[in-house]
Amino acid sequence: MDQRLENALGKSVKLTLTCGVFQGVLHHVNPGCNLLLHTVKNLETGRSSPGVKVFFSQEIVNVELLDEPDSEKRTAVLSECASAVEENKGVDTRRARGSLGSSPCLSLERQLRAFNSLSMNSLPEKEEEERVQYTVVDCFREKFGPAVLHLKQQDVISVVGEGVDLRPHGKLLWLQIATKSRVFLFDILLLGPQAFRNGLQAVLEDKNILKVIHDCRWISDCLFHKYSVLLDNVFDTQVADVLQFSVATGGFFPHRTCTLQECLMQHLRIPSKCKTLMKCKQQMALENPDIWFLRPLPPSLLQVLALKAMYLLLLRSSLMDSFMADFTAVVHAYLNTSQHGSEDHLGSIKPNCLELPKELRQLADIQKLRREKAVNEHRINEDGLLIRRVVELNERNPQEDETH
Repeated sequence: MDQRLENALGKSVKLTLTCGVFQGVLHHVNPGCNLLLHTVKNLETGRSSPGVKVFFSQEIVNVELLDEPDSEKRTAVLSECASAVEENKGVDTRRARGSLGSSPCLSLERQLRAFNSLSMNSLPEKEEEERVQYTVVDCFREKFGPAVLHLKQQDVISVVGEGVDLRPHGKLLWLQIATKSRVFLFDILLLGPQAFRNGLQAVLEDKNILKVIHDCRWISDCLFHKYSVLLDNVFDTQVADVLQFSVATGGFFPHRTCTLQECLMQHLRIPSKCKTLMKCKQQMALENPDIWFLRPLPPSLLQVLALKAMYLLLLRSSLMDSFMADFTAVVHAYLNTSQHGSEDHLGSIKPNCLELPKELRQLADIQKLRREKAVNEHRINEDGLLIRRVVELNERNPQEDETH
């Protein structure tokens, strides 16, 4: 955070933007000098907004400090705020070029309006079941205790984090945790570190609860350095996807890993509308990373957060089935040999013979065929890794026919 803006935190400010005039309490300043205010009031319409709102630096024309009684000090802080914001305008303006709208305020508003329209439209009957029910936990009374109690009773949960730059100096804003029957959206921005001390840390560190996470490096780094949480017993779906790719291609490894969205598209049969919602959400987050600071968060985005956590559990099941496919096939071959072969099908083989059976030898042949197919269907880079093609939004699972 710019040191010149630190003096204004927690104080009432008046923002003059290119698209309006607003008043509120300065809550946070991100590295790009975008300002987050709570208790926001639109001075032109008189309407007040609950929660936290984001104001982008390239839209800010003037910043005025309202609750500093010393006029000289007030002028000094105001000058520093305006100067800090002005210095970041050049960078932010260049970054904004090429985005969907000329104004981040209006662009974000238009995106949210379109996103809400898309997600709130009624789903077809066959996709109606994909409407996931979720519980937003944003205070410690009523919801938090029962949610943590439910999580402590589980064997497997999925964990997803949303925020800005999930690293030690980043900001974790939402923690989504799903079980077989429930999805909880923990509002870390409002709950603060107390959420982990009051029970989430115990859940995340519990060795008896399997945590399903996609690329656990970033959220583990953030949880450890910011909240002293040591994640334990993790099933990482990004790692599992790479290993499954290796099995499907006869031992090759891909040149890159996949995002959670790509893995969901490859391994699960997700309704097209849900895919579209997740892709729109990803695009919005890329263009406006501070969107997760918005409070209240629009129901459309809450729905996508819940969907990601729910599908992550299903992704683990699908990957486990893929891992077990060869094992299941060989066991089935064992049974077929004994149940449908001749009475002396084992011939002269002694019961204690440990020679590798022909059913298991066939795995080597299968791996060879898979490897030959992979070489014909993929390009190989200079490191000997297969060039993994990008899975498009509505494309079918490209590995469905590779596994067997």
